Amino acid sequence: MTAWRDVEQAAPEFAQRVRALFEAHRHQTVATLRADGSPRISGIEVVFTDGDLVFGSMARARKGADLRRDPRFALHSATVDPVEGAEAQWPGEAKIAGRAVAAGPITDGPDGDRFRAEIAEVVHTHLNDAATLLVVEWWTPAQGLRRVERE
Repeated sequence: MTAWRDVEQAAPEFAQRVRALFEAHRHQTVATLRADGSPRISGIEVVFTDGDLVFGSMARARKGADLRRDPRFALHSATVDPVEGAEAQWPGEAKIAGRAVAAGPITDGPDGDRFRAEIAEVVHTHLNDAATLLVVEWWTPAQGLRRVERE
């Protein structure tokens, strides 16, 4: 199992940038798989706590049912449009994919299920310092941190 703490230990600066993107806005998006295998996109809130990435689903919500049946998920940070002429300030976007592990009921707020992420991949897409190239950095437990630049 790969927890968020493992990403932080392996690539601390990268993990800090990704976490900042997820924490910059309260709402993110999660993709789950419906019973027929088609994708479902839902809004979600995530929390980094005690070295884990956790998120929840209200009681009887479809995303929770999806995750209990098939734990694969993909999270996407909130995205913002770069201001014209200020692209170099665009923080980019982050994605985390893996498997959701049931972590008990939600204990604060409405009834629901709490999940902990077993992380398979973390991605940060952003611009280079000169705002001339798209930079894609990604980390996996097996291959560590990698980077490509595209025009």
